[in-house]
Amino acid sequence: MLTVHHLGKSQSERIVWLCEELGIPYELKVYDRHPVTRLAQADYKALHPIGSAPVITDGELVLAESGAIVEYIVAKYGKGRLILAPDHPDFAQFLYWFHFANGTLQPATGRNMILGRLNLPADNALLIAMKARLDLALGFLEERLAAVDYLAGREFTTADIMLVFTLTTMRLFYPYDLKPYPSLLRYLQRIGSRPAYQRAMAKGDPDMAPLLS
Repeated sequence: MLTVHHLGKSQSERIVWLCEELGIPYELKVYDRHPVTRLAQADYKALHPIGSAPVITDGELVLAESGAIVEYIVAKYGKGRLILAPDHPDFAQFLYWFHFANGTLQPATGRNMILGRLNLPADNALLIAMKARLDLALGFLEERLAAVDYLAGREFTTADIMLVFTLTTMRLFYPYDLKPYPSLLRYLQRIGSRPAYQRAMAKGDPDMAPLLS
């Protein structure tokens, strides 16, 4: 049995959402964060040597890293759904935005989150540079979503599943304003209307209203 070990308010929401979109059987185990540090507790860290979310188990397999997990589940259980084949005209865009999520956008927000906790002066050169990097990524994403409904183009894919966390739940840890990005906000409303997304968030984080605006 495929088991999704979901750490509350974490990137593992991607995996719950993916399973709901595919409509595959899975067991969901939800783990609470430490009440003071808000980090994963010992029972979650014990699942995998890296100790971070997400983690799945599938029989004897223990697998971490959300990108790897998404690819594994789609390859084993997806039957060709939610991905684009190499002969699809949007294949390259699909690959790019799938990797943009954790290759560009999530690191940019993470660096700004850490720097924001250091109480650096507003004119700190590193702070300014990292904020500019995030603004660049968000602006590029806004341009893309002004032209297409979903990241790969007309079709919803795992690229969307990978990216939405950083635009939504990540803002609990590093708040940033999306009002300058109207196309991005319209995209989040499309995502929020998906029944599978609604089910996933209700199952994984029932105490949290998704940050879709």
